[in-house]
Amino acid sequence: MANPSHPMLVKSADQRFVHIDRLIKRFDDVAAVDEVSVDIAKGEIFALLGSSGCGKSTLLRMLAGFETPTTGTIELDGVDIASMPPYERPINMMFQSYALFPHLTVWENVAFGLKREGMPTKEIGDRVESMLNIVQLKPYAKRKPHQLSGGQQQRVALARCLAKSPKLLLLDEPLGALDRKLREQTQFELHNIIKKVGVTCVLVTHDQEEAMTMADRIAVMSSGRFMQVGKPHEIYETPSCKFVADFIGNVNLFDGKLVEDESDHCVVASEHGRFYLDHGITGTQGMDLTVAVRPEKINLSRTPPADTSQNCFKGIISDSGYFGSFSLYRMTLAGGRRLQIQITHQHRHIELLSDGEEAYASFAPDSLVVLSS
Repeated sequence: MANPSHPMLVKSADQRFVHIDRLIKRFDDVAAVDEVSVDIAKGEIFALLGSSGCGKSTLLRMLAGFETPTTGTIELDGVDIASMPPYERPINMMFQSYALFPHLTVWENVAFGLKREGMPTKEIGDRVESMLNIVQLKPYAKRKPHQLSGGQQQRVALARCLAKSPKLLLLDEPLGALDRKLREQTQFELHNIIKKVGVTCVLVTHDQEEAMTMADRIAVMSSGRFMQVGKPHEIYETPSCKFVADFIGNVNLFDGKLVEDESDHCVVASEHGRFYLDHGITGTQGMDLTVAVRPEKINLSRTPPADTSQNCFKGIISDSGYFGSFSLYRMTLAGGRRLQIQITHQHRHIELLSDGEEAYASFAPDSLVVLSS
């Protein structure tokens, strides 16, 4: 289990195209980024995920060159860029506001950086045409930004960044300006465009769904540190600590003590009951632990399941909500503890449970995760 009090160095299976080593940024006595280390592979989409003030934007700004590290190393493709000014770095950054020039057409916006670099006119034309084809905006080349939808404006900003062929693309809350439905659609479009171009990308977001959909790996940040780094399914299914389990998605957490620990199973006893897991953890008898179970992994029924000896709890439905494809329930257990349960509707005709109704919640031993902190 990861210890969030120490820096975490993550080795990539690919080359370490971006290498960040013991990076610290202090503002007076406050460490906005606190000894962060990670390797990012070439062509990887890497997400920095966390709430406001966790340090993710400061880390992105240090990659861009807008902030200077207090200590630590930033290498890009083997070159130390920590003290390099922004305009010398082979990096482009796309801001949440897109920062398009309102008086220029789509074509002129994409070409702007290339003209500033003095690229020959023929090459500029070829590069802009190529970028507009990739982002599927060639028919809109003569339009001004105000004549485009939010998703189209975003793709123009992305094309402008990619036109200069940066070694590293930085995205700062790239979908934050879009409404929910458009954001969900654009997540896949943006991911596919970045992968098609093959550029290495670091993405900052506070939106869990955005990070899970777009990123190859995610770093969950808190108080300037990486709490866990891993693939989306690893972060969700095997969180390293209580903070990550509680931050990513919904979860039920129960504090208890280890009472059995064998090679093929273990048992954690809490004031609400005993939790059976299908593996051992090589822990110490009586040690304090937390058990986590996701709401969608819990079965809910009016009658007791066939086997009530393991991970079965009886309670009263206290709250419920119907969301079309699924329903959310909160069940009150003996002692007043509430259990969150999510039931997916696999059929059109379903029988919903009512508030105040008695019910049984059960879950398999392999759906539980044990956390030590």
